[in-house]
Amino acid sequence: MKGFKDFVMRGNLVELAVAFIIATAFAAVVKTFTDMLMALIGKIFTTPNFDTYRPGGVPVGPFLTALVAFLILAFIVYFFVVKPYEMAKSRYATKEEDAAPDEDIVLLREIRDALTRRA
Repeated sequence: MKGFKDFVMRGNLVELAVAFIIATAFAAVVKTFTDMLMALIGKIFTTPNFDTYRPGGVPVGPFLTALVAFLILAFIVYFFVVKPYEMAKSRYATKEEDAAPDEDIVLLREIRDALTRRA
């Protein structure tokens, strides 16, 4: 039972659960926003989806509807999640100083330098 308790209380699992809950809520927001934009597109093209579009009898309408919805969703995710995250990360990320190399690296460099001098 202790192993299970340690697994559940591990920080990564809790962070993953929180991320999943937030992502589910965000997905609902993005879905409704996409539906709203599809309705606006429908005002322009007289229908909010292209499912009935069949040039030459080929049913390309569902593909066009899915493509437009995907592009809207990708736009939202990129400009409202990815870009702000990158800006915040670059602004608030601590710049790590060049840490002293490990003892193994120092030893290997000394061996390399000694071999170079010998040759």
